[in-house]
Amino acid sequence: MIRVVLCRPAGPRNVGMILRVCENFGPCELFLVDPGLPSMLVHPEFVQMSHGVDQAKDKVHVVTTLAEALAPCTMAVGFTARVRGHRKRRDWRELLPELQQHMESGDVHLALVFGAEEMGMNREEVELCHQLAHIRTSRDHTSLNLAMSVGITLSGLFVGEGYRRKEPGGHRLNGDGREFLKKRMIEVFVGQVARSKEAARLIESSIERVFSRAELENRDARAWHLMLKALGSDLRPDELGLRPHEKGGRRARLFGERQAREDDPTQAE
Repeated sequence: MIRVVLCRPAGPRNVGMILRVCENFGPCELFLVDPGLPSMLVHPEFVQMSHGVDQAKDKVHVVTTLAEALAPCTMAVGFTARVRGHRKRRDWRELLPELQQHMESGDVHLALVFGAEEMGMNREEVELCHQLAHIRTSRDHTSLNLAMSVGITLSGLFVGEGYRRKEPGGHRLNGDGREFLKKRMIEVFVGQVARSKEAARLIESSIERVFSRAELENRDARAWHLMLKALGSDLRPDELGLRPHEKGGRRARLFGERQAREDDPTQAE
């Protein structure tokens, strides 16, 4: 379990955005330590920025001290942009793999601790953290918004399956479909259109080069096949031993051929 802890947050907008981030990369708890506004969770800006989170204010826990927020946690990582005396800060990208490994063990209740927007963490808060981390930025702009910082850390720790909508556009042309299209184009443009051996060589080379690399969808192939058919091609995939519309067809065919050779050594090349 991951617990995001905000020490003395002042901005309801930030808290609302961070709650949404916790929902994006959950399961994740959000704790506020001594927030700057008593009305933080009913403030219009919190309501606006947490839009879409069901029962938003009920998902935020408010406590008085950092010690309360860290009570059940087995590891606490504090994020600070400033050097803290004798305490060594770790680059978040270097620390992340270690934390991921700990999380995979299932025995870790991890707290990610962030200080107030203006002043960051105070000395007492720093001392309660097992590790200190910083998020590396460019020299041109070293300041990170609080909500952005939380988003960066949680996205790196997220291991859920996630939700993915179907991407727009058609299906990509598979290997056998691509091979059939190239063979049919060569049959027409090399066998019927080319007027010389040199032209045939150049056309075939161009078809192999372009159509082996091009981003093609099934609908692109259909359009080309209609043109090739109009130009007189009656070539069928089965005549070439291809299965362009079978998912994984070429791979399955090659596997079958290899298995046949293993079963019958006389078929081996």
